Amino acid sequence: MINSTKLNKIKKWALNLLIGWFSVTIIWVLLFRWVDPPSTLTMVLKYQFSGKNYCYDWVDYDNISNQIKLAAIASEDQNFPNHLGFDFEAIGKAVKFNKGHKKVRGASTISQQVAKNVFLWPGRSYIRKAFEAYFTILIELLWSKERILETYLNIAEMGKGIFGVKCASSHYFNKKPKTLTNNEAARIISILPSPLKWSPTHSGPFVARRQAWISDQMRELGGINYLREL
Repeated sequence: MINSTKLNKIKKWALNLLIGWFSVTIIWVLLFRWVDPPSTLTMVLKYQFSGKNYCYDWVDYDNISNQIKLAAIASEDQNFPNHLGFDFEAIGKAVKFNKGHKKVRGASTISQQVAKNVFLWPGRSYIRKAFEAYFTILIELLWSKERILETYLNIAEMGKGIFGVKCASSHYFNKKPKTLTNNEAARIISILPSPLKWSPTHSGPFVARRQAWISDQMRELGGINYLREL
């Protein structure tokens, strides 16, 4: 049986560990509010460790086309300006859909995708989802919506070994990310469910339909004026 002295030591150790965890993670998230992530664990594990080439070149928010900012929101998270990291309506719809379909539909917001890609390891588990929720709350509290969107567009894999909008716009269209058109932006974003499988420039019927749907959603949101809500 543990005596009171040992129990108090365990409690103190656990409390110090908890305080240390919160301190380190808050400082880490605050740091990336101003400092661009040098890489992500996905990049390290999938490419650096295996010696494979990949492209990752950060570009600031003001040098990214408004069209691809809007395309990302229209495709991935239409309630992005208004939620606090979680879209419970979308989660409810996904749960209902998944009960009757073999193919699982996700409901991760842009904030959640940034949290898991920047701060966590690849994979699926309840523990990882718990950490994802924690980091999502932190970035929503400590970052601006513009910073979250900027980070998402820089770290998302947009092709095999192609990370971020700067590499994607150069690789697919030989142009700077600032000059992407509505059509080009929608084409890049249309492949994000399976960027290793699909291509914006050699798209089949499914990707073409997604691209058309994204363009329609961009118009439904009111065009780039929607970005003023961020």
